[in-house]
Amino acid sequence: MTPVITLLTDYGLEDGYVAACHGVIAGIAPEARVIDVCHLIPAGDVRRGAAVLAQTIPYLPQGIHIGAVDPGAGGARRAVAVEAGGRVFIGPDNGLLSWALHASGGARAAYEISNADHFLHPVSPTFHGRDVFSPVAGRLCGGLRPADLGPEVPLARLVTLPEPTSLLREGSVEGEVVSVDRYGNTQLSIAAGDLQALGVRVGDTLGVWLGRQLALPYRETYAAVPPGELVAFADSAGLIAIAVNSGDAAQRLGLPPGAHVRLSPTP
Repeated sequence: MTPVITLLTDYGLEDGYVAACHGVIAGIAPEARVIDVCHLIPAGDVRRGAAVLAQTIPYLPQGIHIGAVDPGAGGARRAVAVEAGGRVFIGPDNGLLSWALHASGGARAAYEISNADHFLHPVSPTFHGRDVFSPVAGRLCGGLRPADLGPEVPLARLVTLPEPTSLLREGSVEGEVVSVDRYGNTQLSIAAGDLQALGVRVGDTLGVWLGRQLALPYRETYAAVPPGELVAFADSAGLIAIAVNSGDAAQRLGLPPGAHVRLSPTP
């Protein structure tokens, strides 16, 4: 079976950072298939990277999964390799991998990436994606064991981001903005099933409290309303999103990641 390596970073597409990672992998594991998950995570936005990786991982083949959204590169944070669900996740121990590990059934074992024999040299303190994560991924494809990378890390000591939560109360459900995509669509931690539990169905009007009260149409897609209009819908991850057809809901409503939102049926 062809080995698979996936890459998720905040490196952007304007520079040669992504190509350098591809080149290192190709030099060590030319037989590997590399899938670019995303390289446009906002710079240093660990939470956004965690959300994208977690929501993508169910559709990716088993393999080696690199996450490099790493504002602490060169500092005290650990680099880790974590086994979960038949996959190996490689990246900084800053919470970036935590939601994907949960989505993969939970971490089974973790190791600190500290054995410099497997790195590219010299190692840049600010580019571990190229000099540490990529060569390690390539060598894992060639048969290196995660346990050969360094000492085992107790799973309880891995850094985890707080899981987005929702809370059903009498007549409403509360949650938060999990992430904002490049279109300005705001994904909430509230699942479509939460609205169903409140008796809200597609076609209804939804009460939205976000510091002020709004009434939004709840539809199957943003295209169900005229351009420029706000709409709520269940996105491809099964979570409720607020969008503007051909516009930017996050900017219009002032909804950054982490903002509190309450939804309720309207009479």
